[in-house]
Amino acid sequence: MINYPDGSKPKTTKKTTSKSKNITKSAANRGMALEKLISAANEYYLMNDMALFTKRPTPINVVKIDYDKGARITNAYFEKQSTTDFNGVYQNRYFDFEAKSTRLKTSFPLNNIYEHQIAHLENVIRHGGIAFFIVEFSAFDEYYVLSAADVIDFYHNGDRKSIPYETFKEKGVLIRLGLNPILDYLPAVIKLFNL
Repeated sequence: MINYPDGSKPKTTKKTTSKSKNITKSAANRGMALEKLISAANEYYLMNDMALFTKRPTPINVVKIDYDKGARITNAYFEKQSTTDFNGVYQNRYFDFEAKSTRLKTSFPLNNIYEHQIAHLENVIRHGGIAFFIVEFSAFDEYYVLSAADVIDFYHNGDRKSIPYETFKEKGVLIRLGLNPILDYLPAVIKLFNL
């Protein structure tokens, strides 16, 4: 049995069927699955010398390390708020983007985006970078690239607390799923920004 880092044992729960496990995926788990697809695409782009995109690490401050069983972090805290999930370079241009997922069929809730992320993306745009969101509509198994400028406009000026699904279809670009990489998002970004 695997224990928590403090040595305590996990609480036992009733067994669930694999069907119920899929239904109860948390938003964080959905987001992690999307990030893994993007990271796999990033690795493909790098290996084929197409672009350099990386996952931005969340800055943490380590307080205590346990050296008894190898160097294991036992106490840490977030140093500051992270900005966006990914950044990188393609054809001499700086890119910065965030990955989000929703189960909703009609819209993407803006409360999934934090104010400091909006401020960061506004700075990226102001300094000539390319900023966007990759949003998964898991109910449809669809992934869209939408300009951060459009998201920022909805965030500041929209009369709703969400971006309609139709906006993604009209202003965004659908990412075509493939084999290698599965989530080949770069062609959608190229199309959206006319690169």
